[in-house]
Amino acid sequence: MIGKYFYLFIFIFCISFFSCNYDDDVIPSSSGNEEPVEDMSGFAKGADVSWVTEMEKAGVEFFDSTGAKTECMALMKKLGMNSIRLRVWVNPVTGWCNKTDVLVKAKRASNLKMRVMIDFHYSDVWADPANQTKPADWQNMTFVQLCDAVTAHTTEVLSALKTWEITPEWVQVGNETGNGMLWDDGKANANMANYAKLNNCGYDAVKSVFPNAKVIVHLQEGNKNAQFRWLFDGLKNNGGKWDVIGMSLYPEADTWQTFNNDIILNVNDMISRYNKEVVICEVGMSWVEEDAAYNFLSDLITRSKAIEKCMGVFYWEPQAYAGWKSYDKGAFDDSGKPTKALDAFQN
Repeated sequence: MIGKYFYLFIFIFCISFFSCNYDDDVIPSSSGNEEPVEDMSGFAKGADVSWVTEMEKAGVEFFDSTGAKTECMALMKKLGMNSIRLRVWVNPVTGWCNKTDVLVKAKRASNLKMRVMIDFHYSDVWADPANQTKPADWQNMTFVQLCDAVTAHTTEVLSALKTWEITPEWVQVGNETGNGMLWDDGKANANMANYAKLNNCGYDAVKSVFPNAKVIVHLQEGNKNAQFRWLFDGLKNNGGKWDVIGMSLYPEADTWQTFNNDIILNVNDMISRYNKEVVICEVGMSWVEEDAAYNFLSDLITRSKAIEKCMGVFYWEPQAYAGWKSYDKGAFDDSGKPTKALDAFQN
């Protein structure tokens, strides 16, 4: 009981910090005025909106096509999405994307009855193909201690979600881990066995809290089949465990057709080769090319839905606009309204 009341206190305290700039009647709930999509199960159509609380704190606002100010996740649902993805950092200097911030955002998604994907980076900052940096507090750990830290961190965050009766449908153990994670100990091209052990610590921790959650191993560049075969063969040969293969895809306006053809071939190969489900965890294209972005997304969603074991498509930070963090692959225009590109999620 002490633990639950502690989280209650933390949650109430942080709502004022992480969820500013919206009146009470705009904060989403399951009985709000948003227009719900009909299918909240089956094929996942979603967005990673992990920046949302930081954007709100900075005064950024979001508007629907009529110009009405709308809470970000409620707007995503109105646009046809049924799922939200949220990244987790261990101890970020700014506080954004830490456990408490994730809890606030996951509660919003849960109140909207949207499905939730949790994305563990196992870092204090971005984890991606070029950066898989250990958290500052983990830097001097032995490998055994590092494994224990992965277990403890995963368990702690997921247990906090469980306390608030938030059940993620999917959990990523690592982000874009095409060459492993927690370098150098878990660098896959140097020690695949170590990476498999760290991965399994995350996998087992997820299952200990949410036995029915599907654990994702997520790689970058979903159009590159050889990279996926190398990594997943390596995991398999070293006892690595996963339920779902995750992919990213970021084409340009003149390359999306080739990228889509290649990722669909890769999706089918992963399903056949490993008998596992696949989800496209991240996609994005410059909003300036909104016609091309719509065609890219519409084609990708339609072709993915036709594959029985392809579970869904998630846009990465579509609500980013007006130069936010210098990111140019959002799907909102400079006035804070969604562009044509997001119409693809109505399919």
